[in-house]
Parts: sequence; structure tokens; C-alpha cells
Amino acid sequence: MEFTTAHTVEELKKNVDEVKRRIAAAAARAGRDPKEIRLLPVSKTVSEDRIRGAIAAGCTRLGENKVQEAKRKHAALIDTGVEWSIIGHLQRNKAKDVAAFAREFHALDSLRVAEALDRRLQSAGRSLEVYVQVNTSGEESKYGIEPDELPGLLTALRPFDALNVRGLMTLAIFTTDEEAVRRCFQLLRRLRDDARDRDPDLIGLGELSMGMSGDFEIAIEEGADVVRVGQSIFGARPTPDSDYWPTPQASGHS
Repeated sequence: MEFTTAHTVEELKKNVDEVKRRIAAAAARAGRDPKEIRLLPVSKTVSEDRIRGAIAAGCTRLGENKVQEAKRKHAALIDTGVEWSIIGHLQRNKAKDVAAFAREFHALDSLRVAEALDRRLQSAGRSLEVYVQVNTSGEESKYGIEPDELPGLLTALRPFDALNVRGLMTLAIFTTDEEAVRRCFQLLRRLRDDARDRDPDLIGLGELSMGMSGDFEIAIEEGADVVRVGQSIFGARPTPDSDYWPTPQASGHS
């Protein structure tokens, strides 16, 4: 898939509008209301001046994989009021930074990280919306908990008052095999439904954060509530995805 780089506010707005059109079309195919689906633009590797253009084009919340990059951009763009979502793997020693400025975290995959985040958030007097990341592809190279570990982790998260669980997140297998991609999304939806049946209080809104530039339409057809889209808005990245989904994280097109 080829992505054309957008530089001006007009180009960025055109790309955002085109992604929203595709979201609406996918929602219509699934008999869903497109207003129920949130677009999270992903600005990793994007320069601050181009991000300002995206903000001018209507983007109010942006996703970043690397905490240090997000922290730098947050400081540089604090005058804009843009909100930040961390969507990549988090090491415990970065929990303090995330607790200081992030609005949401899409890749919670361990109790130890949850404990570190909750402790830092309590100290800062803040709360954080979180999605539990599940490895639905069965790839050893992927972060995320195993599907059978989900009930235990959701239960263990209950005492952490500063963490507001909104739902689940996954990365589908990166392949041209559409059915293999679709199975990843279907599994996440089933896991969400099972969690709701067991104890709806543990899954919050039960949102599904799934789908990136290469597969967000399939994700919407399978129930995605949040799609994380970068290259379809900003254009191709100068660095490979592997730089932003570090080992053991395999990558897709966000």
C-alpha cells in the first residue's frame, strides 16, 4: 500500500476526510453508525510543524508509540491543547512520564505496568483511560497478553482506581490474507463479549481499539470502536515500523 505525504493543512484535511469517508463506508457495510467509531490519528515520526497542521485540520487527540517522542511533542505543542494517546509497549520506568501527560494508554499488557502507572497517577492526582492489549495473532513476536490470561488481568486491575479500563486493543497479523486479519479482530470481539458476560464492570465501555491504515476497514466491519491511523493521514514514514514496534513487537501499518 502506498501513502502520499501530506504537508499542508489542506492536504492533511483532505486525507483525514478521506479516512473518515472510508470509516463511514465500512460502518455502513456492517450496519453500524459511523459516529460510534473514533479515529485516532497516529503522529509517530511526524514533525511538530506538520502536527500543527493536523491540529488545524481538526485533529484533537494524537497517538504516539514511543513515550520519549510523545513527551517531547507534548511539551512543544502544549499551547495547542492537543491530547495524547500512548499506543505502544510501555516499560515501567516510563510510567511516570505517561502518568504526567497522557490521556489514554492503548497497550496495557501486564500487572506490573498497571501497578507502576496507578502509583504514579495517584501521586499526580490524575487518572488514565486504558485498553488491555491482547495478542490475538498467536505470534511470539507480538506484545500483549495471551487470550486465556485476560480474565485474570481484568480482575487484578479492579483495585487500581486511577486506571479506567475502556476496553481491549490488538494488532492483527500483518499479511495480505484478509481472513487471517479478520480472525484476529473477531477473537478480540469474542473476548470482549465474554468479559462482559462474566463481569461488565471489569471491561468498562468494552471498546475495541483495533485497525490501522492497512486494515481499519476490516476492523470496523468486525466491531472496532477506535481505529489507529497514521500513514493514510500523514503519509509514508521515513523509518520502518520495526523502529516503533520494538522486539518482540511485529508491526503493521498504523
